[in-house]
Amino acid sequence: MTETNPITFDILYQDDHYVAINKPCRILVHRSAISEDKVFVLQLLRDQIGQKIYPIHRLDRATSGVLIFGKTSEAASLLGKQMQEHLVKKTYLAIVRGYVEERGTIDYALAPEPDKPKQEAITHYKKLHQSEMPFSVGRYPSSRYSLVEVTLETGRRHQIRRHFSHLRHPIINDRRHGDVKHNKYFEKVIGTERLLLHAQKMKLYHPIKEEIVEVIAPLGADFEKMIAYLFKG
Repeated sequence: MTETNPITFDILYQDDHYVAINKPCRILVHRSAISEDKVFVLQLLRDQIGQKIYPIHRLDRATSGVLIFGKTSEAASLLGKQMQEHLVKKTYLAIVRGYVEERGTIDYALAPEPDKPKQEAITHYKKLHQSEMPFSVGRYPSSRYSLVEVTLETGRRHQIRRHFSHLRHPIINDRRHGDVKHNKYFEKVIGTERLLLHAQKMKLYHPIKEEIVEVIAPLGADFEKMIAYLFKG
């Protein structure tokens, strides 16, 4: 890492209209009035590729994975419209507390802010693996976990995190919506404090080239390590 550019992003897709990266966790997409952060994806990627870019969607600071920008305001607007109309398929991986059903749909309205009206929010999931580990975090002698694949039908703020918390299967290391005891155990005993949520794939219709584009973000070593520890031991 250099002082002038501490982070270089892995570019997953790039053409004259769009650029997609594998966003690391713990970095904001762009400046926020309520944050004191000095480093943001928008500025760093602009410097990395040497041109202005335009945000189309967001990922939480704690979430890693596919993040796409427009290289022109027109390109960003075209793809942004697809996202608003829920025409872009987004697939996530998450590790949650407990055993979930093989497949399920969470249809639970969410308010963007506490004083705002609730909006329709729908999340679909599929269980990929589950495990029972021989350590106690709470009142039980062992601890259960599930690896899930998640797709969004809507895109509300913190939707996946809030929905799995609503199911009482919170995502591991979710500081706002998660299980404090499990978060502390994973940080102090297992050695990871990152949110175990990753935007793995985005499938979209390129509005300018008029073709299907699928962008896949490989898991980071920290996430891979947790999958191996919990589900392949």
